[in-house]
Amino acid sequence: MISLEISNPLNKLRTYIEAQRYMGYDPYDTLCSPILRSFTGWPGVIATQIQKRNPINIRPLLGIRKEYNPKAMGLLLHAYVLLQRVFPQEDFSKQQDFLFQWLSKNTSRGFKNTCWGYNFGWAGPGKYLPPFAPTVVATSFIAKGIFEYYQLKKKPEALELLNGVSRFIVEDLPLTETPEGICYSYSPFLKDCCYNASLLGAETLARCYSITGETLLKKNAERAVDFVIHKQKPDGRWNYKIDPETGIERAQVDFHQGYILDSIDAVKKYAGYDSPAVNQAIDKGSGFYMQEQFFPDGRSKWRLPHEYPVEIHNQAQGIITFSRLHKSHNTFLPFAKKILAWTIKHMQDRKQGYFYYRKNRWYTNRISFMRWSNAWMLLAFAEYMIAMNKGGKTNA
Repeated sequence: MISLEISNPLNKLRTYIEAQRYMGYDPYDTLCSPILRSFTGWPGVIATQIQKRNPINIRPLLGIRKEYNPKAMGLLLHAYVLLQRVFPQEDFSKQQDFLFQWLSKNTSRGFKNTCWGYNFGWAGPGKYLPPFAPTVVATSFIAKGIFEYYQLKKKPEALELLNGVSRFIVEDLPLTETPEGICYSYSPFLKDCCYNASLLGAETLARCYSITGETLLKKNAERAVDFVIHKQKPDGRWNYKIDPETGIERAQVDFHQGYILDSIDAVKKYAGYDSPAVNQAIDKGSGFYMQEQFFPDGRSKWRLPHEYPVEIHNQAQGIITFSRLHKSHNTFLPFAKKILAWTIKHMQDRKQGYFYYRKNRWYTNRISFMRWSNAWMLLAFAEYMIAMNKGGKTNA
């Protein structure tokens, strides 16, 4: 039986998400505005960053509407499949089937293999990705949801999508090869080396391998893990990315540490890649993640060494990672519960049930974002309860 301190906040969040019909705003949706969508390069970057930090939601004034976000739909599909396992007496088929059908009908167009992007354009210095331009990050998180859906329902069309995703990763993403391993690029448009992005691709290959037995998928997943393990720092952390030409790394330490740990653990699980190096990387990385990126009460730091703002994505990822790794250390599941309890108390809207975006030192940004906040928190609830069940507990 799930305790009321967990079930009531979960039910409030579910009710809110379903009332919104899975649609919402996003921190990065600024260029969906008909006024601003022509902004590229630095103008687009500046407009997006200003809007992202604005605690007053002026999106309706800018003509930005609530929309379906493909990654949010994948995260929600993943969550609803896990909730089905937690609550077998309930039927979540309606939600699961709607989310799966939407994803199957809304892949990125113009690509021979299966992939997804975001519903908004994204501007960076010197580059611009239009709406629905595919990335390995969006595609892999969606593939996780479809994988779980396939495990539950065994629908051939789900397996067909997964096979298309594995081909996208292997055939369409630029690849960096070194003596230490391989690194998949973030998108088909530019060769780069982002550690968490490459490992999300590797994790997806490992999941597909567990179904198909295709040895190339296993080999590439393991080589991608080798590359990232080689880049781990002595204290257990990883930087965000490396320039393959200069060897210069970008230091950004935040929720992506959780991504990396989850992916290495998934390759270990689904590809059977169990080695001393893999286990040491998980042990060192998870120790750093717990001790350096969270306070003992469950509040996360933003980007090391910065304490504020408290970011909902950091909170959700902590719950997810420590729930998934709960068998590695007996403190991890109790700590996941601490993070969840702190987040419910300080960042959930008591009336409507959605989760706030950021808690700054002197004020809180209470804007509701479907992908960045609510989809991640629904998955966090589900992962925590799955871990509680696997741990033989009956009372969360």
